[in-house]
Amino acid sequence: MIKFAFGAAAAALALAVPAIAPAQQLPAGVVGVVDSQRILEGCTVCVQANQQLEAQQAALRQRATQLGLVSAAPNTPSTLEAEAQAIQAAVNALAQGQQPDAALQARAQTFQTNLTNAQREVQTQEQQIRRNQAFVLQQIQQRVAPAVAQVAQQRGATVVLEASNIAWNSPAVDLTPAVVAIVNQNTTPLNVNAPPPQ
Repeated sequence: MIKFAFGAAAAALALAVPAIAPAQQLPAGVVGVVDSQRILEGCTVCVQANQQLEAQQAALRQRATQLGLVSAAPNTPSTLEAEAQAIQAAVNALAQGQQPDAALQARAQTFQTNLTNAQREVQTQEQQIRRNQAFVLQQIQQRVAPAVAQVAQQRGATVVLEASNIAWNSPAVDLTPAVVAIVNQNTTPLNVNAPPPQ
């Protein structure tokens, strides 16, 4: 009886399978290509934002030099490096077993405080610049993605690939100029100052 029930279930399943509608066939793929680098270079507000980010980095380098962390000239020690070397030379000049005097100890303590504060300030600014870069990239993606989708739809592309991942493509499938044109219609500048982390 168990064999009969199992056999009947298998027969019913066999009869039911042909009744299931076949899956819809996928359409033929139409490939489009975009070059992200050319989009960034052709996007007016992207270029402006990049210039502002570069200015932030230059200001940070200048500030690091002012704080003595970075040398102002090649092959010369920074202000803090020179101070560390001078303190070390003074310590090395002490007779064996002799302790540094109060002035040298105060000098070493001041150096350590200045170094710690400078490193903290520069690190904080570096983190802010990284957040700013990520924030700008997020805004660019929010502008580019709909433009890519719009151009792909207009041109009948079902798949869009990044040019840097392709060995070669025909210029006929390059959607980049049309994407740049759409992105450049929005002239609102990108915000290069990320909101504080939450």
